[in-house]
Amino acid sequence: MSVPVGPIAHDTEVDLLVVGTGSGLATALYADDLGLDTLVVEKSQYVGGSTSMSGGAFWAPGNHVLQRDGLNDSVERGLEYINDLVGDVAPRERWEALIKAGPAAIEKLDELTDLELFWAKGYSDYHPERPGGAAIGRTCEAKPFNLSKLGDERGRFHPPAITAPFPMPATGYNYKYFNLITKLPLKALPQAVWRTVQGIGGMAIGREYAATGQATAGGLFEACIRRNIPIWTRAPVVSLLTTESGQVTGAVLRQDGKEVTVTARKGVVLAAGGFDHRTEWRMKFQSETLDKDQSLGNDANTGDLIAMAVNQVDADTAFMDQAWWFPSLAPLHQDEAPKIMLAERSLPGSFMVDETGRRFINESTDYMTFGQDVLAMREQENRANELWLIFDQTYKNSYLFASEIFPTMPFPKSWYEAGIIHNAKTPEELAQKIGVPADAFAAQLADFNADAAAGVDSRYWRGDSLYDNYYGDPTNMPNNNLRALNGKLYAAKMVISDLGTCGGLVTNADGVVLRRDGSTVSGLYAQGNNAANVFGTVYPGAGATIGQGLVGGYIIANHAHHA
Repeated sequence: MSVPVGPIAHDTEVDLLVVGTGSGLATALYADDLGLDTLVVEKSQYVGGSTSMSGGAFWAPGNHVLQRDGLNDSVERGLEYINDLVGDVAPRERWEALIKAGPAAIEKLDELTDLELFWAKGYSDYHPERPGGAAIGRTCEAKPFNLSKLGDERGRFHPPAITAPFPMPATGYNYKYFNLITKLPLKALPQAVWRTVQGIGGMAIGREYAATGQATAGGLFEACIRRNIPIWTRAPVVSLLTTESGQVTGAVLRQDGKEVTVTARKGVVLAAGGFDHRTEWRMKFQSETLDKDQSLGNDANTGDLIAMAVNQVDADTAFMDQAWWFPSLAPLHQDEAPKIMLAERSLPGSFMVDETGRRFINESTDYMTFGQDVLAMREQENRANELWLIFDQTYKNSYLFASEIFPTMPFPKSWYEAGIIHNAKTPEELAQKIGVPADAFAAQLADFNADAAAGVDSRYWRGDSLYDNYYGDPTNMPNNNLRALNGKLYAAKMVISDLGTCGGLVTNADGVVLRRDGSTVSGLYAQGNNAANVFGTVYPGAGATIGQGLVGGYIIANHAHHA
C-alpha cells in the first residue's frame, strides 16, 4: 500500500519549528495550546517516530494519573529517588526541572489528547530498593486507541514494530499476564479474550484499535490533526539557519529534491531521535563489538541533527557511550532486526551463559543495566561475547517466547537452520551445539539447579529485587525467578540490541542546547533521544524514555512561549 505524500513543503515563517514526530508531536501540541504558530517536519515518510515503535509508557513521578488511580506518589519522592540514583552524574538542574514539571506536563497532555491514560500498577521502578523507589511502580500508559480517528492521514502513520497475526491491542500491562497464560489462566484469559474481542470486533464496526506506542503516538497525531498543526513528511533538515552571533532562526529542508526555507521566530526544536543506525558512531563511542546494525530503534534515526548541531553551532554532546540497551533474540538474517525478548530472561527454568559455558550476570536485571554490564565485560574481561539463554522443556511449554511462539508451539524450522535455536537431550550435547566447554556448562547447570532448589541465587542474587519479580512467575515458589532445569534443554542465541541511543546534545534545564564552552545556542532546543539522557547512565523506570520526551517538550514549549 502506497503512503500518502502529505502536505507539500514550501518557504514559510512560523513561531516554532519542531523536527521529529515522536515526542515532538507533544511539543507541538503544548506550543499550539500556548498560541504559538507551530510546524512539525519529519525526515521519513511516516509520522510517529520512535514513540510509535515503543512500549508507549511514560514515567513521571507524582502525576495526576497515578494519584487518580490510587498511588499516593509525589514529586518529592521522585526527586529523592533520582537524587540517589543519578546525583551529579548528570546535570542536577536538568533532572530536577524534568521531575518538577512532570505532573503539569502529563495533566496538559491528558487535556489536549483523547488518550485514556492509566497507571500500570505493579510495574516496579527499575531500582525499587533505592530511597524514593516504588516497587509498585510509577509507569503509566494509554489504553488502546482507535487509529481510525486519523481519517485520511491513517496511511502516513508509522507501522508497528511487531505485527500480530490477528488484531489484539494488548497493552504493556496485559503482556505480563499473557506471558503467564498457562500459569495464571483466571487472570490472563479474560484479558486475552477482551483484547481479542476489542480488536476483531472493533474492525467489524470500522474501528482499528492499537496499543502501546501505537496508541500513544496515534493519540498525539490525532490531536495534532484536530488542531490543524501541519506535519510535513519526507522533509529532512539540510542545514540550520543562523545569525552572525550564532542564534538559530530556522532551517532549510529538502522534500522530493526541492529545498525550502522555514524561518522560526521562537526557535527550532530537535526531537528526531538518536543515532541508532549510525554504525560508525556506535563503534566509535560505545563498543567496537557493535559492528552490526542490530538496533530496534527507528530506521530514520541516524544522528544527522546531532552532527549538524555540532558542526554548525559547536554544540556540546554527552553520554554518547549510552543507549537504552535491550538484550534480544538474534535475528534470523543479518539484514533483519532482532526479536524483542522482555520477560524471557526473568522466568524460572532458565539462565544465561556466555562462550565460557558459565553464567555472567543476574539475568533478570533491567535491560539497560544488562547491556552496560555486558559491554563492560567485553571491554575489561574479553568475555560475554556470545550470549545464550538456556531453558528446559517445562519452560518451553509454559511461557510465551519472543512474542510469537506460544506455549507448546514448536520453534520454526528456520530458527534451527539459522542457528538461533538449538535443543538437546543432555547438557554435553547442547554444549557441543552452541560451542561452549561441555565440562564447564554441565558444572554450571548443576550449580544453578542447586541454587534454584534452595530458592537463592548465591552468585548473582537473581530474584532478590522486586523488579526481578515483576516478569517472574508468581506461581513459582519460593523464588519467582528460579527453578531447576530438567530433561530436554534448549539454547536461544541472544544479542545486545537497544531501543535507541540516549547520548546526544547537551541542554540546560529549559531544553536550550549548550555549546562546548557552556554558552547557550539561542533559538535551538533538543529533547528526547536527540538530547543527552536527562538521567545520565541510568534507566529509572519503564517509560523514562518517553517520559522525558513528553515532559521535556512541555518545558521547551513554555520557554519558547516566553522567549
